[in-house]
Amino acid sequence: MNMENNNINFYQGTTNLIKQGGPKQPLEQIKDRISEFFNMKNVHFLFGSGTSCNAIPNMKGLYDAVRKDIYSQNNKNLKIELYSIIKNLKTKNNLEEILGVLYSHRNYLEGKNENNETLETCNELIDKIETLIFNKLNVDFSNTNENIDIVLSTYKNFYSKIALRNKDLSRINIFTTNNDLFNETALDSLNIHYINGFTGGINKFFNPALFNYTFAKRMDTSIEKFEPVENMIYLYKMHGSINWIEDTENKNKFFKTKEIYEPSRDNDKNILIYPTPIKQNKSLGSPYVELFREFQKKLLDPHSVLFIIGYSFSDEHINNIIYQALAVNSTINIVIINDISDTDISKSNDNRIFKIWGEIKKEGTEVTDKIHFFNYIVQNLLPNIDAFKQKDKSIEQFIDFYNENLLK
Repeated sequence: MNMENNNINFYQGTTNLIKQGGPKQPLEQIKDRISEFFNMKNVHFLFGSGTSCNAIPNMKGLYDAVRKDIYSQNNKNLKIELYSIIKNLKTKNNLEEILGVLYSHRNYLEGKNENNETLETCNELIDKIETLIFNKLNVDFSNTNENIDIVLSTYKNFYSKIALRNKDLSRINIFTTNNDLFNETALDSLNIHYINGFTGGINKFFNPALFNYTFAKRMDTSIEKFEPVENMIYLYKMHGSINWIEDTENKNKFFKTKEIYEPSRDNDKNILIYPTPIKQNKSLGSPYVELFREFQKKLLDPHSVLFIIGYSFSDEHINNIIYQALAVNSTINIVIINDISDTDISKSNDNRIFKIWGEIKKEGTEVTDKIHFFNYIVQNLLPNIDAFKQKDKSIEQFIDFYNENLLK
């Protein structure tokens, strides 16, 4: 493939590895290095909102939807309240700043202990914004559109590639700030085991001890000999999930976070962190403190690599954990597949930090692909360590026969 007129960036610290020259094309250099990282003992991923982009609006898209919804209503007080906040913001379409102002304003009004109209308006506006965000995150996978199909297919391809790897290596950890259910839906459809911190039968409750467990199969029925199951993932949703609620009925003696089958909006029970400047304070409570502790602990594992995809380094709590890992763990590597040129970490000369981003023209066209977009990464940059092809064909044939005949 001719790489002329393409804008491909591959940095180690502040050193441009592509300018080093050599017989290999830039994309081949990148793929070779990523393949090398997959041979490390511990492989972790951090997903940001970019991995679910298009199926779920980004921050600007959410802001536009909120503003359209509020201004389409007849409630004059809501419009005045929202406008008075927006006109004083430095970034006019920043939903995070808007919610931050509303939360602070509500705390102030509640501190005055006055049940006035302003407090009611403030609460109503917060509820409107949070409900709209929740509804946008709550994707209906039974009634999909093209964008949802593409994103879900990308997640499936991702897990098909990375879920099964050498049993002598640690299982892969997926950390995500996303609240949607794309990860779980993809994993379920591929029959890949995953531990997300919830256990139980009729009622599933959060128990962080599960992250220390693994699935194993018995190798010999006559002796206590076990082998780890290969197709398994650890999933950490650090900002909560739309299908997590607070258990107010005390069905579990120790843990109060419950996972439900069908997500529904209940502002008194939903457990997820909405995009606000005070989200770092909220993350100090359960179950978030346990999830962030796991993130911190995993990044301290020797001989680790953290792939960062779709994350813009806008969460200081997460950023600090990454910086601390770099300070303490001399054997960690950070691979950022995103254009983060306006962030502090982009200026770091640390040779353990790799940055990959850019554009490439589709052959024979003027159309360009961004190589740091999730779909392109999965299709073109990640190595194929898929072991599905090695499955016992007799088992596959039995499953096909069962589905085609016995279930009719």
